[in-house]
Amino acid sequence: MPPKSKITKEMIVSAGTELVRREGEESLNVRRIASELGCSTQPVMYSFPTVDELKAEIYRHADGFHSGYIMNVDHENEDPMLAIGLNYIRFAYEEKNLFRFLFQSGKIGGDGVKSLLESEELEPVYAVLQQEAELTAEQAKEAFSALFAAVHGFASLIANNSLDYDEEYFTKVLTEIFYGVIGVLKGGIV
Repeated sequence: MPPKSKITKEMIVSAGTELVRREGEESLNVRRIASELGCSTQPVMYSFPTVDELKAEIYRHADGFHSGYIMNVDHENEDPMLAIGLNYIRFAYEEKNLFRFLFQSGKIGGDGVKSLLESEELEPVYAVLQQEAELTAEQAKEAFSALFAAVHGFASLIANNSLDYDEEYFTKVLTEIFYGVIGVLKGGIV
């Protein structure tokens, strides 16, 4: 008799993430994940005693995927801030269910956008912005906040089927916002 396959935490989290990608968070439950893995619910519940723990781990996994996706930028050939913004919007277009799970399910934690904007994970983004636009650290955070509002707004509209994906349009608008904000912060445009 062949040995039973061992269901690992990583397999469970991957199956849960794929389930969310395909069908949305509402399909996420222990039975569906077990079905995806071709096993009973026992290995899933053994690895994650509560559904909240399971969803939290799937959220972390999806967040890591999202971060890798948006930070995939060719720094030599692309404007990093524009590329990151466009990747964020493209993610919402290509991964609508994951986007809604990450940003519209109430799971961000902390104070929502405020804690997100103050997170250590954004420090590399702030450093790029600071260098690219010759801003102070505080100005870089302020500029990013304005850019994030526009980018997240576009992405949310796309993820909820309220706006068509038009990269040319987004490039134009984000460029205008970027240079407008930078001009204001540097004391130019008012």
